[in-house]
Amino acid sequence: MKKLIVVADWSSDSLACQEVRSAIEGYLKDHNGGLITFIQSTPSTIHTAFLISQIVEVEDRYGKPLEMVIFQNTDPRLHSDNPLKNGEGAQPIILRLQSGIYLCGPNAGYNYSLIKSRIAETYIYKGLNLEGQFHSRDLYARIAAHLMDEMEDELELEEVSSNLIPVLSGFYIGHIDNYGNIKTLVTHENIKGKYELGDFITIKINGVEKKAKYVSSLFGGTPGELVIYPGSSGSRDNPYMEVSVWRHFTEKNPTTGINEFNFPKPGMRVELLN
Repeated sequence: MKKLIVVADWSSDSLACQEVRSAIEGYLKDHNGGLITFIQSTPSTIHTAFLISQIVEVEDRYGKPLEMVIFQNTDPRLHSDNPLKNGEGAQPIILRLQSGIYLCGPNAGYNYSLIKSRIAETYIYKGLNLEGQFHSRDLYARIAAHLMDEMEDELELEEVSSNLIPVLSGFYIGHIDNYGNIKTLVTHENIKGKYELGDFITIKINGVEKKAKYVSSLFGGTPGELVIYPGSSGSRDNPYMEVSVWRHFTEKNPTTGINEFNFPKPGMRVELLN
C-alpha cells in the first residue's frame, strides 16, 4: 500500500482530518489503514502549489516516489462568482508525475501549476457528483484510497492534455515558515547576474517597500538586518529566494520577515523594484 500526504486548507482542523482519515480507511483493502500525513495549507492555491511542489521535490530527491500519493483539496470555488446552490467544486483531476507519484484533487486556480513540467499523464474522472460541502470526505476519499491500493484502473479515467492546468507567471509568496521567513517564488536565477552579493534590493510585499541585502544565506548578513538569500526550498540547483531577518530569538522583540512586511499571507505578490 502506498502512503498518502494530504495537503488542504482545512488541515488545521483536527476533526476534519479525522473524518477524512476515517473515510479513506473505510475504502482501503487493509482496514487497519495506511500511512496518512496531513499538511496545512491556506485558501491560496498558490500556497498549495508551493507546498505540493516542495513535497514532490524532496520526495523525488530523497524518498520513494513510486510509493506515494498526494491528495490536495484547496478549492475556494474560483470558477464562479455566482451563488453555488449545491456547492459545486472545481473539476477533479488525477495526475501521474514522471517519477511515478500520483496526485488527485480539484483543478482549482494554481494548485498544480508549479509541478506542470513534471507531469507525465493527466486524467479527468467524469463519474463524480461534484455537489456537496465536504468533498475531501465525501468525494475524494475513495479516489485517494484506490490510488493508495494501486487500483487506479477501477476509476474509469479519461486522459486529457495537461494544458488545462494554468501557468503561473510573476513572483509571489509561496509559504511563510514557523520562524516568519518569507519563502518566495523568486528563484536564484532571477537574481544572479542582476545583483552582486552585498547589493540592496528594493522589495515590495503587501504594500510595504523595504531594502533587503542580497546575501548567501540567512546568516550571511548581521543579526537584525533584512536580507534576501537562496533558501532551502525549490530545486537544488536553483532554489527559491527567502526574505527575512537573522535573529538569535533572545531579543525582546525578535521580528523577522513577516513583521517587516506587515504580516503578509501566502499568495501575495512579490515585486523587485530595482
